[in-house]
Amino acid sequence: MSNKTYDIIKAVALFAVPVLAFAASLCSIWNVPYCEQITATLTALDTLLGAIVIVAKKLYDGKKES
Repeated sequence: MSNKTYDIIKAVALFAVPVLAFAASLCSIWNVPYCEQITATLTALDTLLGAIVIVAKKLYDGKKES
């Protein structure tokens, strides 16, 4: 994984998806259908992206030490 790809995934996981999940959590106030499903999906996506970032960092750090 290139540094640019890693940085993009990290930014999405740390900023973009949490902001979208926050906005989606407010949709219940506006009676938007499937609000809970949208919020849960965004949270699951963020968890997956966070795991990818952690694995990529561990792989990168392991290569750097050798």
